[in-house]
Amino acid sequence: METLANLESFVRSAEQGGFSPAARQLGLTPAAVSRNVAMLERNLGVRLFHRSTRKLTLTEAGERFLLSVRGNLEGLQAAIANVASERGEASGVLKVSTALNFGIEYLLPLAPSLLSRHPGIRIDWHFESRQVDLIAEGFDAAIGGGFELSPGVVSRPLAPAHIIAVASPRYMEGRRKPNDPTALRELDGIVMRSARTGRVRTWTMRNAVGREQTVELREHLVFNDPAAMTRAALLGLGVTLVAVPDALPHLESGALVRLAPRWYADAGPISIYYASRTLLPAKTRVFVDHVVDAFQRERLAERFAGSLA
Repeated sequence: METLANLESFVRSAEQGGFSPAARQLGLTPAAVSRNVAMLERNLGVRLFHRSTRKLTLTEAGERFLLSVRGNLEGLQAAIANVASERGEASGVLKVSTALNFGIEYLLPLAPSLLSRHPGIRIDWHFESRQVDLIAEGFDAAIGGGFELSPGVVSRPLAPAHIIAVASPRYMEGRRKPNDPTALRELDGIVMRSARTGRVRTWTMRNAVGREQTVELREHLVFNDPAAMTRAALLGLGVTLVAVPDALPHLESGALVRLAPRWYADAGPISIYYASRTLLPAKTRVFVDHVVDAFQRERLAERFAGSLA
């Protein structure tokens, strides 16, 4: 009887057009995927792919076989995940995407307790500042803000993504501390250029009583990453607008101070994203629950709320 690993390797290789992209999706090496497909071909006694140095294409037999197994593969995977869940077991490679600073500061510290409870899980961390395609790229979960929900993906809000103005005490020496966004324009701005539009990002800030003001900082330094902007502020190079999670450790240590303290911009929620399935794999389910519980326990939604300062 054919193994599930061989069938998965064949279907993903056919969908992705190669062993390397299939391997990234499955959390395997290209050599392992190639071996699995070769074993499947040997067991079936037919060639499923035409192989060349440039691409992988299905043979006629491969196309027929793909049509036969593709619809059943997800059902098999779900059935296996369901049985494992009933036994209380969570195992396998868990592929997770999140921004570098956010992941290191708030998610990586959750790993020891998760792995001690579920030693069968292996976490494949991807620290990157982009929206990944969970299904096409084979991610089990992603944490971030502003994701466009593609079909088959659900989100679970964790905390607000509020943008606040910060600078270092050294930079503010001899300068008047702004109490509203208008006064921020008098300072050296550390701003962000959108990778998507190529434009410098502006924000509309609001306060607790609902007043709004659009903020356009004077462009002193331009970056394409909030971690670099935070670092520049720490070095005393000016004022910047960043999300509370990026600034919070430095605000708590005193390395940064908040400007226009009762004003913030709302960039939507920080959420955890995962594929919508009738039977969610146990490894994904326990990870999502673990992250949600930790955010509640550490009161991160409250701590990330720029409106509460």
